[in-house]
Amino acid sequence: MENTPYLETGRLILRKFTENDMDALFRIFSDKEVNTFLPWQPLESLAEAAVYYKKNYADAYAQDLGYKYAICLKTDNVPIGYVNVSMGESHDLGYGLRKEFWHRGIVTEAARAVLMQVKSDGILFVTATHDVKNPRSGGVMKQLGMQYKYSYEELWQPKNFCVTFRMYQINFDGTKRVYMEYWNTSDVHFVETEL
Repeated sequence: MENTPYLETGRLILRKFTENDMDALFRIFSDKEVNTFLPWQPLESLAEAAVYYKKNYADAYAQDLGYKYAICLKTDNVPIGYVNVSMGESHDLGYGLRKEFWHRGIVTEAARAVLMQVKSDGILFVTATHDVKNPRSGGVMKQLGMQYKYSYEELWQPKNFCVTFRMYQINFDGTKRVYMEYWNTSDVHFVETEL
């Protein structure tokens, strides 16, 4: 099984980031607005982008299995965002997109294709979390068929402030399993009744 198989959708190519994508990767990860609700500081230079690529993509691509995609439009195959599913216990879905491409359903289209790949590879569930101050991200999760399970607080690093997250999950095997690690490790956790 190939690590990060190449995928296509109606409008998109989902592929690996390469060393030739540093300018595009920098544009995605340097924008303060795009990265407001993400757990890292925006990149400040192409040199930082190269280090980020090596740590977060090149090393991951060396593993046997993984799901770390550049989101590219078919018109030019240049990365405008990313979608990934972690290989940790949570199988956490993450995504980001340059703001000039927001509100076009691009992340939903990309993430749907990745979830189909994950499911076909035998992974039983995927989780995703979003800051309560970023409800649009929760909207993507709902469009993907994910269901809200609970909320919890976390001191977010390296940004070092407290965030309330909502946790969503999709089970591919029809079970009612709920990934409880975030709940169990947070002193403040609760279920919101009106979402």
